Amino acid sequence: MSIYWFTRTAASAARLYKEGQKGWGAVAEYSALPHGVAVFPGDAGVRRIAEREHNVVHWSEFGRGGHFAAMEARGLLVQDVRAFLRPLR
Repeated sequence: MSIYWFTRTAASAARLYKEGQKGWGAVAEYSALPHGVAVFPGDAGVRRIAEREHNVVHWSEFGRGGHFAAMEARGLLVQDVRAFLRPLR
């Protein structure tokens, strides 16, 4: 909590919880924008649920890394983001 207090980012960090109050399973508007998903160990990624509301054009699952992939498996994440963006140029 201190990091949010000291950096004055508590409001933006709490946004996730506010948005999470929406009813689970409620029908959401479909987003046709291309989405890429990277699932690292410890994170839940259910493709059929993601595809119900998003245009998933790139899906990757990794055997190492974790919830903080940018710190734990930086190289894998960078390669995956590049692979997602390359066809969208």
